[in-house]
Amino acid sequence: MALPRPHRFDVYIAIGGLLGGLLLVGIGLATRTARDPITLFDGPWPILVPLTVMAGCELLRRAAPRSALLIGTPAICADVFTQGSLATVLMFTDLVYAAVLYGPLASARRIQWITGLLTVAGTLVPFAVWRVPEALLIGVVVGVVAYAPASTGWIVRNHRDAAEAARLRAEQTALLAEMDRTQAITSERARMARELHDMVANHLSAIAIHSTAALSLDDPKTSQEALAVIRENSVEGLAEMRRLIGILRDSSGDTEPVAAPTLDGLDALVEGARTNGLDVHLDAEPRGVPTPVELAAYRIVQEALTNALKHASPGRVTVALAQRGGCLTVTVTSPFGDRDGPRAPGSGAGLVGMRERVELLGGAFEAGPAGDPDSADGKIWVVRATLPLTEGDHA
Repeated sequence: MALPRPHRFDVYIAIGGLLGGLLLVGIGLATRTARDPITLFDGPWPILVPLTVMAGCELLRRAAPRSALLIGTPAICADVFTQGSLATVLMFTDLVYAAVLYGPLASARRIQWITGLLTVAGTLVPFAVWRVPEALLIGVVVGVVAYAPASTGWIVRNHRDAAEAARLRAEQTALLAEMDRTQAITSERARMARELHDMVANHLSAIAIHSTAALSLDDPKTSQEALAVIRENSVEGLAEMRRLIGILRDSSGDTEPVAAPTLDGLDALVEGARTNGLDVHLDAEPRGVPTPVELAAYRIVQEALTNALKHASPGRVTVALAQRGGCLTVTVTSPFGDRDGPRAPGSGAGLVGMRERVELLGGAFEAGPAGDPDSADGKIWVVRATLPLTEGDHA
């Protein structure tokens, strides 16, 4: 198994500790004298063994902190029986600090407990044996060499973990903010697409159908009537586009807010559909409908009439709005079958837009053919939307 590559900063620490220890040996500075009872190996050379081992452990202080501490502990014990080197002691305290800071969390906790118990034992046991105050200094030395660096490493580790957690929270917050921004942009684009389709598609469909009729029929009067309808729808469509552009522009005082269409405008909407050639019957008496529901209902009727203009067979188109059970039900029926006259192309975006409007309000939407004995071919196309009313906003 290959040894982990030491960190560059750890290499500098190891070299600095080794050179410092050699300098102390060279000038003859040791932590104990040769006459000290605990010194079993006097002279400068025995000091070099634990010093060299400790410098080697410093190379692993970050890459393998537990292994470095396990190897360094016998080395510091061996240094006790020599004249001792201050560099060896300082490097051992750094190993304890690094093991708590860079090692696994469980090992860091164990080192805290072990060094604390050793400090207490180094204080009480010598004093109980020798009964002299100087024996308490052993516990102080153990605390300074072992427990103090372990506590420092634990404090630094907690601050580092807290800073990392704060950084992760900040990144998550930024990510959520970006997701919210993207979702808001997507929702706004979808809303703009629905508004653009609902506001303009009706006029463009009428233009397409009547222009096709004008080109296919060699009748000056019919062509004149078709051109009149085309001009009317072109002007109204242009006005709708200008209103939409006014909404999208950054207002600088030269534009006024445009009121959203309401159900009071259904009569004008139906009248416009009749002008375009539809036989429309309106049955609606809504009362106290909330504004979001009112706008959705208006746009659904508008799109359903546009679809009827493009695709329905000749016959009556019925628009009915009923308010019951806390819901507003919008139903638009039109003849379903083969169409003899000109047909405007469709993309299916109208049905998607109606369904989206209903789902945003938590309602139900369905559109499709159904049987009808009163229809010429026995079938009609039904568009039905059920829109829940906000409690307290309706009569």
